[in-house]
Amino acid sequence: MEIIIKTFSELTKKELYEILRLRNEVFVVEQNCAYQDLDDKDDKALHVLGQNEASIIAYARIFKPGDYFDNAAIGRVVVAKEGRKLGYGKQIMEATISEVNQRFPNSTIELSAQTYLKKFYSDLGFSSHGSEYLEDGIPHVRMIK
Repeated sequence: MEIIIKTFSELTKKELYEILRLRNEVFVVEQNCAYQDLDDKDDKALHVLGQNEASIIAYARIFKPGDYFDNAAIGRVVVAKEGRKLGYGKQIMEATISEVNQRFPNSTIELSAQTYLKKFYSDLGFSSHGSEYLEDGIPHVRMIK
């Protein structure tokens, strides 16, 4: 998997379409969760694309401190079903964490994790903070690294 990092204005129409399709495919259809994915935050984010054979199979977005949370933030982490058993989730997160550390040195990184992925994020150095809460009807927990 090749990792590419772009600002919103650098994304091609095709890349943006693929990102939105992947997020919709997993977060709306697969997880059966009707929610507003287009949240007016993509234009502030850095977009981390994991490409395999010229299509986006993994994705995450990064926010500088203050643009989403007080801390630097990672969100919309998603891997296509066919990439999950291949380690693409770990790869996209490692690349995303590395980019946050490079762009915002010494920053705390925060994310809102679906609770069932707590171990996945813990293995990447994140720890849970606070109680579980519902976000769009799905249990989440705040995690910090």
